[in-house]
Amino acid sequence: MALGLAAAILATLPIYAIASRGKPLDAEVAKRPASVLLGYWIRDWIMWLIGPIERFFVRTEISPDIFNYAGAVFGAAAGFAYANRALALAGWLILLGGACDIFDGRIARARGITDQRGAFLDSTLDRFSETFAFMGVALYYATRPWEVLATALALGGSMLVSYARARGEALGVSCKEGIMQRAERLVLLALASLLDGAITSSLGWEAGSLLFGAIVIIGVGSLGTAIFRTVYITRQLGGGR
Repeated sequence: MALGLAAAILATLPIYAIASRGKPLDAEVAKRPASVLLGYWIRDWIMWLIGPIERFFVRTEISPDIFNYAGAVFGAAAGFAYANRALALAGWLILLGGACDIFDGRIARARGITDQRGAFLDSTLDRFSETFAFMGVALYYATRPWEVLATALALGGSMLVSYARARGEALGVSCKEGIMQRAERLVLLALASLLDGAITSSLGWEAGSLLFGAIVIIGVGSLGTAIFRTVYITRQLGGGR
């Protein structure tokens, strides 16, 4: 069922390719830097796909804060699913949490109600969501020390990426670039969780092997992104002691 739903979503790609021909990119997609995993075309497709739902939420004037709280709940639920070895369910919950992360900001901007409180909730609850999810992954791998170590690296690297950006912006330097930003982490984690069962069983691998590979990539990529941001921001600040 999970793979069937994923296939149905991917089947919309040709429709989007036709419908979007000659049209400009979504304004918010265009102003954000692209990455290796999530280029402009893919991100614009995602915005097109969820566009009708977003417009419905804007019309109903639902509070964007609801999506901040829901994202944290989905992260906690994903962690619980991982701990109970329900990888496909965890993958869908990660995606739902990611959708909430998109909706809250876009709805606030569409309604002209962005404020510092919302920005703080968005950023902070995202960290809670990731922490809950990776805690569940660690419990899933509880008897496999290398996998637990990789999970710790992924969690720590994810926090460092966010901290480097937040600290830099507090000092007047913005750096949003990097190969493993939050969106990339969510997509990799979700896809690996959804596909792990089918791929490992067909190849005769141990369950969780595909997810482990994704966790390693997230960990190494996040640490690299955090280092890049640290170096960039330090250079922009100048000076020295």
